[in-house]
Amino acid sequence: MQFKELGLADELLRAIEDQGYTEPTPIQAKAIPPIMMGKDVMGAAQTGTGKTAGFTLPLLQRLKGYGNTSMSPARHPVRALILTPTRELAAQVWESVRAYGKYLSLRSTVVFGGVDIDPQIRTSGQVSRFSWPRPDACWTTCSRRPCNWDRWSS
Repeated sequence: MQFKELGLADELLRAIEDQGYTEPTPIQAKAIPPIMMGKDVMGAAQTGTGKTAGFTLPLLQRLKGYGNTSMSPARHPVRALILTPTRELAAQVWESVRAYGKYLSLRSTVVFGGVDIDPQIRTSGQVSRFSWPRPDACWTTCSRRPCNWDRWSS
């Protein structure tokens, strides 16, 4: 099976090719189609098997239609929230989102707990999707800035 058989957008296929991949791993081949249909998926696989791409690629595919080049924060509401247990994993997921989404007109950021939240809140008003390392950082951010959940994609 090839990535193009999964129904991913040309921009995503180009980014995947830039990363040097041609075929999805087993976890990606099983997870991407149902996620693209909006279904919930739970998967487990060893480190290095492509789990991050297995959920970021279909997420980017689903968010693709919301992309735009406007600089207005009002044009970039939060559409997705990715929670991770550690800063390191949050940074890894964010790098994956950036690498695979580089040809899309979407924005992303990563927000960490345990550091000054104010600059992160300012940045968060300009993004399309979010990655927080821990639920407590999400709670802190939303308690200091209104979070509009109405426009989030499922």
